[in-house]
Amino acid sequence: MQVRQTEHAKGALTQVPADIIWRSLTGRQAQFAVGRGSVRRYAPGFSPILGFEDSASPDFGLLAAYCSPGESFYTDAWSGPAPDGWTIEAETTMFKMIWDAEWPTDEEPSGALELRPEYAQAALDLAILTNPGPFGIRTMELGDYFGVFDGSRLIAMAGERMWADSLREVSGVCTHPDFKGRGLGRKLVAKLVRNQLARNQVPFLHVMSGKESARALYKRMGFRDSLESVVRVVRFVGQP
Repeated sequence: MQVRQTEHAKGALTQVPADIIWRSLTGRQAQFAVGRGSVRRYAPGFSPILGFEDSASPDFGLLAAYCSPGESFYTDAWSGPAPDGWTIEAETTMFKMIWDAEWPTDEEPSGALELRPEYAQAALDLAILTNPGPFGIRTMELGDYFGVFDGSRLIAMAGERMWADSLREVSGVCTHPDFKGRGLGRKLVAKLVRNQLARNQVPFLHVMSGKESARALYKRMGFRDSLESVVRVVRFVGQP
């Protein structure tokens, strides 16, 4: 499946480029990346995501030195056969959505705190429980993260991941199942969007196909579809 641009996308900085991962890993976030040539990955401990200069024919062989057997990664816009030493574990599509509205009107979430490094394990535990997408123990180092607590327990969070040019990703949006229905995720996203707009950044995010309620919520907030692309989870099994 090839990346396709929706009818709404138009003009520079009003759409999310198909190679947003590559641009992030070789641009503003190069210090968080490892790899060489035409391939990169977020370094171990960060979100397990691969970036390719050419998603039509990525050179997986160049990644072997930077991956350990058994590691799984997300890939975007690549739909070729599994290369030697790799297996495809899952495949679906996802939407890249970009902010296309005025400032959000949602109020500040009550008790929202900036998530400092000491909250990294709590954030990872919540991500493992709720599966908002690829997340690692060091992912919070990629941007600002905010969370809501019930006592000492982290119950909702959202933060920033990819960053290319003026495009800044909202990511890691999740709420503990016991606390859903309170608008915590929406309010945290609105807080991040306001911060990004104040920095003259363009907010965007990813939503997996099938999560129509989340996609509809983001549309009501002010995001719109920009691109739909194939997304895969691949595992490195070792050099043949």
